[in-house]
Amino acid sequence: MSETSAHGPISISVQTAYLPEQSEPDAARFVFSYTITIRNDGRDPARLLNRHWVITDANGEVQEVRGEGVVGEQPYLQPGEGFQYTSGAILETAVGSMKGSYQMLADDGVTFDAEIPPFVLSIPRTLH
Repeated sequence: MSETSAHGPISISVQTAYLPEQSEPDAARFVFSYTITIRNDGRDPARLLNRHWVITDANGEVQEVRGEGVVGEQPYLQPGEGFQYTSGAILETAVGSMKGSYQMLADDGVTFDAEIPPFVLSIPRTLH
């Protein structure tokens, strides 16, 4: 998954996992982790300033999360550099999805959004 901006492409890849040891299905608590890799494939350095997530469960319940940086950091990515982090989400259903964007700041002072395309959170063997 990647998004191209006026300042070059910011590539975003996602890996997800269900965390059964932290989940309680009988209490409608399903915990997932997601590992994001952000890579600056453009020509200009950029800093990740803010994040915006839209998290939707199978009941159609939507949570929006906005905040500074990711996992307490605002990574500065030179061309060719990447940054990886792991975080989590708690849903009331066994299946859900996430999408969002990162607000980036290029060295010339221009801000732009790197879109995070939708990805699925699902316990194993739930989706075909």
